[in-house]
Amino acid sequence: KMTLPLALVALISAFGSSFQYGYNVSVINSPAPYMQDFYNRTYLDRTGVPMDSGFQTLLWSLTVSMFPLGGLFGSLMVWPLVNNCGRKGTLLINNLFSIAAAILMGTSELAKTFEVIILSRVIMGVFAGLASNVVPMFLGEMSPKNLRGAIGVVPQLFITIGILVAQILGLNSILGNAKGWPVLLGLTGIPSLIQLLTLPFFPESPRYLLIQKGNEEQARRALQRLRGWEDVDDEIEEMYQEDRSEKEEGQFSVLSLCTFRGLRWQLISIVVMMMGQQLSGVNAVFYYADRIFESAGVDSSSIQYVTVSIGAINVVMTLLAVFIVESLGRRILLLVGFVLCSASCAVLTLALNLQSTVSWMSYLSIACVIVYIIGHAIGPSPIPAVMITEMFLQSSRPAAFMVGGSVHWLSNFTVGLVFLYMEAGLGPYSFLIFCAICLATMVYIFFIVPETKNKTFMEINRIMAKRNKVEIQESKE
Repeated sequence: KMTLPLALVALISAFGSSFQYGYNVSVINSPAPYMQDFYNRTYLDRTGVPMDSGFQTLLWSLTVSMFPLGGLFGSLMVWPLVNNCGRKGTLLINNLFSIAAAILMGTSELAKTFEVIILSRVIMGVFAGLASNVVPMFLGEMSPKNLRGAIGVVPQLFITIGILVAQILGLNSILGNAKGWPVLLGLTGIPSLIQLLTLPFFPESPRYLLIQKGNEEQARRALQRLRGWEDVDDEIEEMYQEDRSEKEEGQFSVLSLCTFRGLRWQLISIVVMMMGQQLSGVNAVFYYADRIFESAGVDSSSIQYVTVSIGAINVVMTLLAVFIVESLGRRILLLVGFVLCSASCAVLTLALNLQSTVSWMSYLSIACVIVYIIGHAIGPSPIPAVMITEMFLQSSRPAAFMVGGSVHWLSNFTVGLVFLYMEAGLGPYSFLIFCAICLATMVYIFFIVPETKNKTFMEINRIMAKRNKVEIQESKE
C-alpha cells in the first residue's frame, strides 16, 4: 500500500528535481523576444555597434541548445555520483547547481551580461541531466513492486507540471514580459531550496544501503519507515538474493555493461526506447504547435493560451498514466502510445499539405497535435525511465541510467539542432520521418520488450536471461 513517507519522498524528490527539468525546458519560449532584445542592447552598450542578425541567431540557438548539452554532461556524472554519494546524497548535491544557476540568471540583467545566461543554461542542463536519471532510480528502488510503475511515472508527471507552470508564468500578463523575464528564469531555485531543506529527513534508498553499503540495520529501518510496518524480512531477503546473483558479476562500469552478454538485450532495449522517445519528434511538435495554430487561424494573442491548454492536456494524460500503468502494464502503454504518435504524424503531414486548399484541414492538424501529445504522455514519455529501473539489477543500474540518459540528451540535442534544417528542407514532410521512427520503435517493443508489471527485479532478470541465452547463477542456501 502507499504510505505517507513513501508518498512524501516521491513528491519532494519529483518537485525538487523533475519539476525543474520541465520548467527549464519551456521557460525561455515565451520571453524569447525580450531576452533577445536584452542581448542586443547589451552588445550595443559594449561595442557601440548593433549586433548583426547572424550573431544573434547563433547566441539564441546556443541559449536553447546548451540546456540539452548540459543534460548530457549531467548524465555522464550519474554513475560516479550515485555509487559514491548515494541516491539521496546525489539529489541534495545536485540542488547546488540549480540554485547557483537561478541566482546567475535572475541577476543577469542587472549585471548587464548575457554570457551568464548561456552559462547558466549549461549548469541547469547538468542539473536536469542528473535529476532525470537519479529521481527515477531513487523512487524505483524505494517502491514496493506493486507500486513501482505508478511511482515511477511521478517524475514524468512533475516534468509536465513544470512545463505547464513555465507556460502559465510565461504569459505576457504575468512574467513573460520585458520586466518579468529575469524573475521567471530565477524562480527555478525555489524548488531546489525546498528540497534541500526537506529531503534530509527522509531515508536513503534501502537497496543502496544494503547492497552497496552493506548496512542491513539502516536498510531495515528505511524499509520499515517506507512500508509502514515492522516485518520487512521478505524484501530484505529478496535484496540479498539480488546481491548474491550479482556478486558473480561485480560492479558494472559503462564499458563492461556494453560488452556484457548477459545484459545485451536490456541495453539495446533501453537505447531503442530512449531514442524512440526523443526522436519521435515530441519536442518538434511542441515547438511547431504555435505555428500550426497560427496557420489554423488562431488569433496570435490567443496562441499563448492554446499552448497552455496543450500543456494542461499533457499533465492530465500523464496523471492518467500513473493510475493505469499498474493495471494495464508498461508494454501496452508503450505500444498504444507509439501507435497514436505515428498515426497523428502521418495525418498531420497530410493536413499541413492540404491546409491551403481545404479549409477544415487546419482543424484536423490541431486535432493531430492533441492526439500526438496524448499518445506520448501515456507511454513514450513516462515509461522508458521506469523500465531502466526494472530491467537492471543494483550493480548495473547506475551504468544503465548513464547510458539511457546520455542517449536521451544526445537525441534531444540532435532534434533541437537538426529540426530547423529539416523543416526548411522538407517542410511538412519532416513529420513523416517522425512517423517512421515511432513505427520502428513500436515494432521493436512488440517483439523484444517483456511486460515487467508486478514482478521482482530478479524475476525480470530471469525473463531477459532467456533472451540473452545466458544462465543465471543462483546460490542455493
